[in-house]
Amino acid sequence: LSESGVPKLVQPMIWDYAADLDVEGKVHLVEKYRRCGFSKVWFASAFKGATGANQSLTLIGHHLKNHLQWLEVARNSPADVLEGIVLTGWQRYDHFSVLCELLPVAIPSLAVCLQVLQNGGYSEKVKENVEKLLGMSNLETDTFMR
Repeated sequence: LSESGVPKLVQPMIWDYAADLDVEGKVHLVEKYRRCGFSKVWFASAFKGATGANQSLTLIGHHLKNHLQWLEVARNSPADVLEGIVLTGWQRYDHFSVLCELLPVAIPSLAVCLQVLQNGGYSEKVKENVEKLLGMSNLETDTFMR
């Protein structure tokens, strides 16, 4: 890859939507890309649509854990290598599938994930910010919203 010149033309994106992603493995992958000559990498997470093709409601806790782990990968990677994090929101698994997790039911998850990335973690203050922004009295992250 180094000799091909590709690292001067593109920036790789590392995708993983798991709630239990392998932080150490991702850090090693970032280091491998760096050794190949890529100066920047992107991470890709999801705030909805990555937990099952027939999922109707968004389980915020799954996506919250995923974002917290991506932050851990970023903290353990070289400081200047991360270009950004893309928050994907999948609407369907393939062109023949029905729609899943429509945007309106996923807005609380999007708000939580954005606040987590902006604040570098999750805390009671972050939860309160999301509740205030969305006009909610009780944000539930470990169960489906009522």
